[in-house]
Amino acid sequence: MLTSVPIPKNHPRAQSLFVREKLVEAFRKGVVVPEGLIAHGRGEAFDYILGEKTTDFARKAVRTAAAALILAKKPVISVNGNVAALASDKVIELSKVAGAAIEINLFYRTTKREVAIAKVLRNAGAGQILGVGENASSRIAEMLSERRRVDPEGILTADVVLVPLEDGDRTEALRKLGKTVIAIDLNPLSRTSLNASISIVDNVTRTLPLLTDGVKSLKGKKNIRKIAEDFNNQANLREAFAYLAKRLDKLSRGANDV
Repeated sequence: MLTSVPIPKNHPRAQSLFVREKLVEAFRKGVVVPEGLIAHGRGEAFDYILGEKTTDFARKAVRTAAAALILAKKPVISVNGNVAALASDKVIELSKVAGAAIEINLFYRTTKREVAIAKVLRNAGAGQILGVGENASSRIAEMLSERRRVDPEGILTADVVLVPLEDGDRTEALRKLGKTVIAIDLNPLSRTSLNASISIVDNVTRTLPLLTDGVKSLKGKKNIRKIAEDFNNQANLREAFAYLAKRLDKLSRGANDV
């Protein structure tokens, strides 16, 4: 991918800068909206505090999410512009392993943007893509934003919905409909994290491969349902808050060994 400026490989923030360039390129192609760039910056700030690594409490949530996907009768992975730009190949790999459908669902929805995102997914190897154009013909009654438009073959009738980089309104609405919502959100304070069934506080690009590996390793095991039932999302979020507080305390004293 071409970048607007050359990024030296030995730059201390090379990976972060490369990700930003991917999003900017996707913005130019109509896949990402300006608001998506802002959202990424917010998430990146939380990732810095986390230490840009997957924590033990995130891995626990990933394992539970993998169990939930295996147990699901009709799992769906919701995709927005940022997810398509940063992790389309990872979404497709997980969808194949978990037998999950892929549905495009957008807050800033236009048909042109839906088609652009679908193109990115197809170029990465996706088959059927739900939620494009008139296919998003159903409505979630309690919502007012364009996210209320869902595919009757996808999110509307799904029992488990994976919502990476989501907003809180739809998470709340899907929970009220009785669905299991798996969220991937670097911000444990967001309404998405606070209201999801399973909140994975981690970077989506790190989480999706771990989820894929988790589904592969748990398939056929006897204790899958117990893994899902024993998980306490609120307790796991409290671990996230404690970790952030501890890390910030150490950083304030000049340490960086968390």
